[in-house]
Amino acid sequence: MKIENPFESGHIKNYLLLYAGVVVIMVLFFIASSLFQDIESVETKVFNTEIQEKAVELNLEPEVNASSKFKLLDKAY
Repeated sequence: MKIENPFESGHIKNYLLLYAGVVVIMVLFFIASSLFQDIESVETKVFNTEIQEKAVELNLEPEVNASSKFKLLDKAY
């Protein structure tokens, strides 16, 4: 059995047509997906830029919650 050269036997045309068909199908799917895609309008958010000068008390002591369902280990490993 002898392997033929596709360039000499004319089979290269079939390979090129197959490749071109795959590329055309990919382009059609891309166009169809971009046409039927729903574009949602995005609301613009407005942030409050006024500075409110309020004194905030800082509680530096950690709160100990005795009724917590998690218990910390006595010794850290």
